[in-house]
Amino acid sequence: MSVIAPKFRLGYFLKSIIDNIFWIIILVTLIAIPAIQIVLFYMDLPVIEGELLTAFLAFTWLFDPTRQIPLIKSLINSDFFRIAAFPGFGFAALIAAGTIFVERKMLAKLQLRVGPFYCGKVEGLLQLAGDGLKLISKEIIIPAKADKPLFWVAPILFVGTAAAFVSLIPVAPGGWVVADLDVGLLAVFAVIGFFPIITILSAWSANSKFPFIGGIRALHQMVSFEIPLILSLLGVVILTGTLNLSEIVESQASFPWIIFMPIGAIVFFTAMLAELERIPFDLPEAESEIVAGWLTEFSGMMYGLVQLGSYVKLFAFAALFVTIFLGGWSGPIFWPPLDEQIITEGVPIPNFEGDPILTVNTPGLPLFDEDPNEWVQQKRGEIEFTSGQLFFSGTIWFILKTVAVIFFVLLPRGVFPRIRIDMLLHIGWYKLIGLAFVNIFIALGLLYAGVLGPEGFL
Repeated sequence: MSVIAPKFRLGYFLKSIIDNIFWIIILVTLIAIPAIQIVLFYMDLPVIEGELLTAFLAFTWLFDPTRQIPLIKSLINSDFFRIAAFPGFGFAALIAAGTIFVERKMLAKLQLRVGPFYCGKVEGLLQLAGDGLKLISKEIIIPAKADKPLFWVAPILFVGTAAAFVSLIPVAPGGWVVADLDVGLLAVFAVIGFFPIITILSAWSANSKFPFIGGIRALHQMVSFEIPLILSLLGVVILTGTLNLSEIVESQASFPWIIFMPIGAIVFFTAMLAELERIPFDLPEAESEIVAGWLTEFSGMMYGLVQLGSYVKLFAFAALFVTIFLGGWSGPIFWPPLDEQIITEGVPIPNFEGDPILTVNTPGLPLFDEDPNEWVQQKRGEIEFTSGQLFFSGTIWFILKTVAVIFFVLLPRGVFPRIRIDMLLHIGWYKLIGLAFVNIFIALGLLYAGVLGPEGFL
């Protein structure tokens, strides 16, 4: 029996739009507005230039050019901005989205295919947005015998854990990190330890054979490689004498630790591939054997959340590698120091006699010219740089290094075959742990020989 699709009727279409608008108004009136009022009642509003920032004052300042820069500065330096936008989850999600697109195009080129092409006029740039809308619109199917509460919460926990991982990574100088902890590296180890737990809970809650097999494989793999992963970083901890990630970056102002710790970097990178379940360590998701492993029963937006968490986790691991071994944000300054008058007032244009006739303002310069409280100048040799210049330069270097590491993480997918489970565990328990101890002995030798220490060359 065939089903004939009903004809399109403009009246029914307009009626559906009106109905949706009606329900949106109802929800905003009954839920959104009271929730905003409750938040504003209990939340301490910021004070900017001696004035309490109310909603009316904020909208007034938006149309006042002289007030916009202080308002933007206050927003940028707020905890909400750091958590939601930069350097928090929004920044990581943006790079993760770009990573998904680049991976698909790169694999297509390696395999002599086209890859995403039709959605978007330029190389299928809108394909990612199309896939996101598709996942949102698809039905979420839950297995009949699944543990539904755990099955629902697992993708959310996975994304939340990846976001917590990102919050510990310093991105730029000047405290641009969500949580700058004295035991930051120890907190990273604790967060990484949650991923195997969430994976096995996801697999077990589906109550299906393929996810369960994939979950067991993932658990074995992650546990086997977490030990060499942790041991590979101890050499840097020994030489720097700190667990604070920002201080580890600052200790690499003259040279990156990968120069003296190449074995540790190799061990960490290999263990990182296993933790990310990337080829050649993708046995938990072996599509030729167990469909999609522990991801098999996820559908719709639940599958989309897991994929988002996986790529945010990829960014976090790559950023951690950059922080520990490649100097983080350290690198040459891209532009010469600017005069304070140019930043605050603008660029003077002289006439034929040498007197300024016009001052041109550059909108982006005043945003990071100073800290919220005072003007900060940091010295590198004989040249003074403002905090804004160091911020922009450090952020650019951090992004370039992280993208380079992500590229080398993606590359094996189009080059290497999958590794058997016995070979995989042998690599983790025997070879990598042995190399990690060799790296620790090298660090101890450099320290006790008086070559390197927390202050650099001794």
